[in-house]
Amino acid sequence: MSDTALPPYFSIDPDQAADALGTPSSTQSFAQIADGCARGRDDLITRGLQEDGSRHLRLFSTWEITRYLIPVAVGHFRRVLKANPDLPQGQSETQGGAKWFTLDEVLRLRAHFGSEGSKAKNYLPYRPEGLPAKMLAVANFKGGVGKTSTAAHLAMSAALDGYKVLVVDLDSQGSMTSIFGGKVDDEWGTVFPLMARHYAGHLRQENQRRLDRGDAPIPLDDTLNDALDTKSQSLIQSTHWPNIDLIGAQLNLYWAEFQVPVWRMQGRGWKLWDALTDVFEQDGVLDEYDLIFIDTPPALGYLTINGLAAADILLVPMGASFLEFDSTGRFFDMLQTTFGSIEDAENIAARALGRPEMGFEWDAVRAIVTRYNGAQQAELVALMQAYMGNTLSPHRQDFTALIGQAGEQVQGIYEADYRDFNRETYARGRETFDTTYAAVKALFVGAWRRDKRAEEMAGQAAE
Repeated sequence: MSDTALPPYFSIDPDQAADALGTPSSTQSFAQIADGCARGRDDLITRGLQEDGSRHLRLFSTWEITRYLIPVAVGHFRRVLKANPDLPQGQSETQGGAKWFTLDEVLRLRAHFGSEGSKAKNYLPYRPEGLPAKMLAVANFKGGVGKTSTAAHLAMSAALDGYKVLVVDLDSQGSMTSIFGGKVDDEWGTVFPLMARHYAGHLRQENQRRLDRGDAPIPLDDTLNDALDTKSQSLIQSTHWPNIDLIGAQLNLYWAEFQVPVWRMQGRGWKLWDALTDVFEQDGVLDEYDLIFIDTPPALGYLTINGLAAADILLVPMGASFLEFDSTGRFFDMLQTTFGSIEDAENIAARALGRPEMGFEWDAVRAIVTRYNGAQQAELVALMQAYMGNTLSPHRQDFTALIGQAGEQVQGIYEADYRDFNRETYARGRETFDTTYAAVKALFVGAWRRDKRAEEMAGQAAE
């Protein structure tokens, strides 16, 4: 635009604007827009499917395995395979070409190196025996900060590292479910029946107390009766990742935000924030998995409260801008207000009854800068670090071309074949997520170790 030209908003003709406006929109217009988006989404998703209509995880090359997955030299890796013909030998796409392996085969190879390889190397990820899974919630009530992407890539990183992972999608938008190819027909395929079951269990106990007092019980409706028979395992789906399972979400899950307060009004003694924790513990889910990643909605509603209360570690992705810094600060302020009010209300009753007071506790709380551009945001992030201290992870998650390209192909960067990219682009894009995972892994490994030390000290004190 030349210096003399007027900005475009000065040249809008009212008649042309009216003609271009089209007919007024109605409620039915939303359905038409949603239908178009759904068909487009299905089209994009099918582009990542195999010929049989399912999603398959790509193969991993010898170069990738020895660089990123099993810490051995390429030559030694090949010698071990040659000496052990019963181990997976991989497949070549060309005569004499590089060998490629499924992730299942990689996990078998890692187990072999873990049992037969050098004891000086950590082929198997740290996981103390006898302790429950660690649950990690990823949350922020500001959208667009990379919350779901961060959670998904952390889950994939942990799976590649050898952990058995469960992903729990609490966001009714279902983005995490789409990433892992999940299919959920209605709210009964989400965590909703688990929350209903938890409330129904409380109501049963309360009804017994009412009967003991001579009061009429509160009847359980069909939803609550059906939920009593729902186990977590019936909701868990396998994914195209051999060691990642999923409890998915879909739009009807949002109904929980309306139903939970109704239950809460009816049963004021119901500890709704314990629903996920209690049900997972009762069903043995915490023993079946190593890590559970919880993706929460971009709002501090009842589903998010459940996810945060269940979590051992809270991760808060945030962008490097004033508005996102400000919003994240308000998010933490709201967390303090919400969980503090729960503690205050519970502890008033606890003190009156002479019971121990309760308090929420997390192994660690960390904010992570996502979509970072060091050339433009370094000064602002340094200021954020100064004010947030250890809460802000010192690692910045860069935005690279690989992240954008992988997103266009409806997959995570770990699902992308490095041959589809420039090798340097792939290594740089992967490095930022590998480093993010390393920072998060240090948190749950440290928390496990602290728990194990406490268990050992308790055992020594009991002797």
